[in-house]
Amino acid sequence: MNLNDVIKGPLITEKLDKAREKFRQYSFIVDRKATKHDVARAVETLFKVTVEGVRTNVVRGKVKRVGRSIGKRPNFKKAVVTLKQGDSIELFEGGAA
Repeated sequence: MNLNDVIKGPLITEKLDKAREKFRQYSFIVDRKATKHDVARAVETLFKVTVEGVRTNVVRGKVKRVGRSIGKRPNFKKAVVTLKQGDSIELFEGGAA
């Protein structure tokens, strides 16, 4: 699998902000077919950091409705990557304006 296709984007929430500050954990939305080894290799090469561990899970899409019509959001795969002590990813750094 191509390394640029593995990571689709960052996942930023308040809960994950606390995990990033306290446990050096960064989260990404990744391709559904990507394995933990693919994610670790992609993060190490794209961001020049050392990965200690990767946890993945498939988040099931919620059923939403607007009026009488019902739809379903798509499923996506989330990866939480733990980095070595002292490493950080600049993509997540910087405050809100």
